[in-house]
Amino acid sequence: MNPAEFLSVLHARHCQRAFLDEAVPRDILESVLLAAGQAPSGKNSQPWKVTVAAGAGRDALSEALCAAYDAGEKGKADYEYSLLPPPAEWMDRARACGYALFDLKGIERKDCEGRKAHGRENFTFFAAPVVMIFHLPRGAERGNFLDLGMFMQNVMLGLTAQGLGSCPQFSVAGYADIVRKVLGLAEDRCIVAGMSVGWPDPEAKVNTFVPERLRLGDYVNWLDS
Repeated sequence: MNPAEFLSVLHARHCQRAFLDEAVPRDILESVLLAAGQAPSGKNSQPWKVTVAAGAGRDALSEALCAAYDAGEKGKADYEYSLLPPPAEWMDRARACGYALFDLKGIERKDCEGRKAHGRENFTFFAAPVVMIFHLPRGAERGNFLDLGMFMQNVMLGLTAQGLGSCPQFSVAGYADIVRKVLGLAEDRCIVAGMSVGWPDPEAKVNTFVPERLRLGDYVNWLDS
């Protein structure tokens, strides 16, 4: 293994929000998901499940989610995503990220319709041909979410290595009941996240957006002396 090549994949991965109208071969997705299964998990529990929707299944889910969003329906997620209230520094980074993305897309801060259209793109999966839904048993604990997070990161890195793009989305999980109903998932499944997957559009300006990352010293402490 070439360490530099591997690290380049880590640096290359970022959220893609515009995709080409081009199918993704199933064998590529299978190879990535199989490799992602090498992720560690507590006591080798491997608690993750993935439902992969393309074609009519993907379209049906998008249609149902967009209809709910357009009607102003308040979705309900199966779990709280973050601390409430979040620490101030987290909110500062979230605002900076959101404002920078809006600026890139030419959306004014008082442009309510533009912001609404931006939010709706989550439910069209940014025109990606594939959406993956990641789920756990209802009642799963924090360690199970940790396991799934490591698996999902493997998936995204594997997709990047194949030249594919992805965008993980809690927004999709915010309509958990709709996801379960459309995809035929049991009520005892906790919908954790969606992920749009496809070939990134190289001409889309939005795909150049990479939020500012913390410096190493901001999150690493060395105790070696």
